[in-house]
Amino acid sequence: MRCPVCKHSETSVLESRVAPQSDAIRRRRQCDGCSHRFTTYERVELQLPAVVKKDGQRQAFSTDKLLGGIFKAVHRRPVAADVVYEFGRALEIKLAESAEREVPSSALGDAVMQFLRDNDLIAYVRFASVYKEFLDIHALLDEVQALADDRPRDRDGSP
Repeated sequence: MRCPVCKHSETSVLESRVAPQSDAIRRRRQCDGCSHRFTTYERVELQLPAVVKKDGQRQAFSTDKLLGGIFKAVHRRPVAADVVYEFGRALEIKLAESAEREVPSSALGDAVMQFLRDNDLIAYVRFASVYKEFLDIHALLDEVQALADDRPRDRDGSP
């Protein structure tokens, strides 16, 4: 492990423990060259499928790219970052366990849509407006109306 400050290649592990999410080992290290202390995380590398895009291109699955799209949708919305990260990690594990070599991008988009629909409808509409590529305002209004029609109502019938 190289020191992030002086790039010295020898470091000493001061402490190791299971990370809070318990999917990684957290290590406190100290550089043998400059004595700088830093933290590293060790995770199992998952074998993830390739993502098949709409145009047929294949790309490596990127959790960071997926989370970036979700965070754009939930920007300034009451969705906790931990919830988003947990969704991303759960999806990553599900893909690794599936043993599929390829996954269509539409399957990932649908999973994100369901996550957002369950957590924040405004974020859902934001994401849907890009993901579904609405051709006009009427298509967007139809989607919003469908959400409004599905919204649970109080016992007295009011929203």
